[in-house]
Amino acid sequence: QVQLVESGGGLVQAGGSLRLSCAASGSIFSINDMGWYRQAPGKQRELVAAITDGGSTNYADSVKGRFTISRDNAKLTVYLQMSSLKPEDTAVYYCNVRGSLLAGMLFGSWGQGTQVTVSS
Repeated sequence: QVQLVESGGGLVQAGGSLRLSCAASGSIFSINDMGWYRQAPGKQRELVAAITDGGSTNYADSVKGRFTISRDNAKLTVYLQMSSLKPEDTAVYYCNVRGSLLAGMLFGSWGQGTQVTVSS
């Protein structure tokens, strides 16, 4: 009932920038938390950044000062602006959205993932 479409991944040189987007659609009444996670080969999925409906943000220590999460509530979209990228940022990035449906039930959905590769 909720679909998430991610875009913006790709290949970039170290020091470069990328902007990820994740747009939600479906029978959504409201969205609470939106976030970005990443999973590198052989590693567990980890939280990169999150933003609440009130605009409070939370970042992994490894990306503080380099990544910025934001959201456009009218477009049901969350963004991740990534700057000063490092090879260790290489991973598949997933968005996660939590909220409530028109039917009143809570939901939590994952995007399909977008590959980010940073070359040295």
